Amino acid sequence: MGREKRSLWEYLSEVETTEEHNGYFCSVGEALTIVILGSICGLRNTNQIHQWATSPRVSGFLSQHLGITTVPCYYWLLCLSKLIKPDSLNRCFIQGAQSLLPGDGAGLTVSFDGKTIRPAAKMDRYASPLHLISAQLAELGLTIGQRTAAGKSNEIPAMRELLALLSVKGCLIVADALHCRKETAQTVIAGKGDYLLSVKDNQQALKEDIAGYVQDEHLRKTMNACAKTGKTSGRTERRTAYTSCDIGWLYGKDEWERLACIGAVNTRSSSKKGQADEWHYYISSRSLSAEELLNHARLEWSVETMHWLLDGAYNIFCVKRKIS
Repeated sequence: MGREKRSLWEYLSEVETTEEHNGYFCSVGEALTIVILGSICGLRNTNQIHQWATSPRVSGFLSQHLGITTVPCYYWLLCLSKLIKPDSLNRCFIQGAQSLLPGDGAGLTVSFDGKTIRPAAKMDRYASPLHLISAQLAELGLTIGQRTAAGKSNEIPAMRELLALLSVKGCLIVADALHCRKETAQTVIAGKGDYLLSVKDNQQALKEDIAGYVQDEHLRKTMNACAKTGKTSGRTERRTAYTSCDIGWLYGKDEWERLACIGAVNTRSSSKKGQADEWHYYISSRSLSAEELLNHARLEWSVETMHWLLDGAYNIFCVKRKIS
């Protein structure tokens, strides 16, 4: 991952536009900086952002700390914002987010998951909800990239497109069973990262082979094992992980790029509602210990914090046209 330290302005100055703009009194990068800072401050539209930016206190801050000496009028702020190429802006945000990472980013866990943004109120019958695929550095709680998809069914190619934009060298990519695809594994390895993918019924034969191995008590005793117990909100949970790098027997293993390890996590929980016993199966291109599997499998859920923000912190948000 890139580590060059640059300012917000420097990244936004590289955003591409749909047509040429010679600057006038304010560049596109400066206009974007104003809009982004206003949005961070909770302002909801261009009019509010313009009023905020032209106030003496804020305009003084922009001039002193960011070198933005002239705030464009409301009309020009709106026009400049409309010139932006969304994909170009997304790339600049990704580069900016990755520049914040400590060291070279190697060894970190990148969690991928999709989310359909639905309003609490009844949607217009012609409206199409926005679906996002997010990539989050689990250990830091930092979202480093997002990409829109035209519905849940298009999340798979959207993830690969996002992966291609990110620098994931040395990182472990974790994702749910929807992304347990050979092509996705190839994309991760091509980016010099590793994958940890959940295996479910969409890879029926693979799941049955791993489950058959793990559920054989004699074979399970030969696997590396680790267990942890925790209690939260009146619920007691014991998670036990098993891993094995002895996979010469696994049919079709060579079809998965650099497959090195299989694993399973057994979760037993008890609460007032009763008891539950679940098994989850995994494949990975990294030779993981059982303790590492427990840790990384749990980190996969870190991206759910972004889902909570999309559900709870944003107001009604829907797309009035289908995403092309």
